[in-house]
Amino acid sequence: MNILTWSFLLLCLVLILFKALGYLRPSSDGNELPPGPRPLPIIGNVFDLPTKQVWSEFAKWTDTYGPIISVSALGQRIVIINSLSIARDLLEKRSNIFSDRPYIPMLDLMGFDVFNLTMRRFGLEWRAGRRIADHSLRPAATLTYRPFLVSKNHQLMQQLLRTPDNFVEHLRHFAAAIAMNIAYGYEIAPANDRYVAIAEDAIDRAVNACLPGRRLVNIFPSLRHLPEWLPGMGFKDYAREAAKCTAEMVDRPYAFVKEQMQHGLALPSICKENLESYDLVSPTTEQENMIKYVAATVYAAGADTTVGVLHTFFLAMTLYPSIQTRAQAEIDSVLEGKALPTFEDEPNLPYVKALCMELIRWKPITPVAIPHVNIEADVYGKYYIPKGSQIIANAWAMLHDPVAYPNPDDFSPERFIGPHGEFVEDPDLTVAFGWGRRLCPGRHLALSSVWIVVATVLATFHIAKAKDEYGKEIDVSGEYTDGLVSHPMPFKCTITPRSEDAAFLVKSTLTMQT
Repeated sequence: MNILTWSFLLLCLVLILFKALGYLRPSSDGNELPPGPRPLPIIGNVFDLPTKQVWSEFAKWTDTYGPIISVSALGQRIVIINSLSIARDLLEKRSNIFSDRPYIPMLDLMGFDVFNLTMRRFGLEWRAGRRIADHSLRPAATLTYRPFLVSKNHQLMQQLLRTPDNFVEHLRHFAAAIAMNIAYGYEIAPANDRYVAIAEDAIDRAVNACLPGRRLVNIFPSLRHLPEWLPGMGFKDYAREAAKCTAEMVDRPYAFVKEQMQHGLALPSICKENLESYDLVSPTTEQENMIKYVAATVYAAGADTTVGVLHTFFLAMTLYPSIQTRAQAEIDSVLEGKALPTFEDEPNLPYVKALCMELIRWKPITPVAIPHVNIEADVYGKYYIPKGSQIIANAWAMLHDPVAYPNPDDFSPERFIGPHGEFVEDPDLTVAFGWGRRLCPGRHLALSSVWIVVATVLATFHIAKAKDEYGKEIDVSGEYTDGLVSHPMPFKCTITPRSEDAAFLVKSTLTMQT
């Protein structure tokens, strides 16, 4: 190795030593850190941290260390919470302290954390964007989007009728169409849409840049200040290209809205609504940027998660045919096979609603919430939580608590059905959408999107295990991907019309749209 390489390795070693000093940090005022596996010198608990299915592994730690656990990784303090009550105490009741996000250098270099409210640091600019998002995605506003949800749902049913084997691709198109229309009033193309392609490219780059161990600069932020000719600086070129994608994702659909507004052709959307609120005075650059950022966040945060829940629905119906049969019987008793479900039918279909809620609980799409960071040191009971700790709330552990949800690994909508067949609300399910001030503002829209698709698929299609060339059922593993957003691993199933009348109902929606 040449001297430059040796110098780079020596620098990395020095950075590791300085960063890791934090693991020896003493507690405050006699309080101790939450318990956890014993750290090694310098590196802390790097080798203790799971790399796959982290939510289930963290949940197992409760038996050894209790519901609140502390580890360190190269000086970074990480607090894992497997208890609903503790998470509410810290992330909701003390949200003024525990609402920040971790600094991720690659996202900063890519410009992704600037626009994305989900990842943006806690502060005045985040509050301004959150006010726009809360207003634009409030329950009353969500009601105005329902006709569009129904229209896109009908298109989804037509796609399932024509090419059922491509059901995941159809779900992605549905979710992207909803997000782009609500954010920008934009109708995406049937395939290979230019704006969707730009957004998916930017999001994929951001996700890859954040995966643990993928980029050294995320562990040692000071590396960003070193010259590019040093070994290991390839992340800078990657970040530049990603930043171009991010800028296109944010700017190009927004420019489309402004152009449509100038010609009086703009459809209702978050961008249009907020730009029109400045009818007497033009918005400042900062105000326009915030509108752009909120709209882009709606797509980035909403499209993939909606796909994940709906993908889980097809998996659950494949694995639990008796539940599908019961839900279809309820729908038939209300609609008698003469019409497709509408949102007006929702109160009369409690089991279908319970099924949707069980999808959220059974396989939460973000099983461990995006880490929170506390902006001040705090004490919880006898435990000291240093300033700048990453707080990981394990939603999966809370929604699989066997006390609250007996036999939690079973898919059972009956959990949310009362003694007289009525739907029973469970306020604890909100943990699947985040915490406190970071609670997902689009959750009402997401639940409406999921309900209308689930109800309509159950009314018109039958889902079952696929069979091989010998007529034998193909096993479905039911496994899920790792990552911030967890999806079912690819599986095969058959999706067929329940009857000729059901197929006719789906086909008739095409006439309604033309």
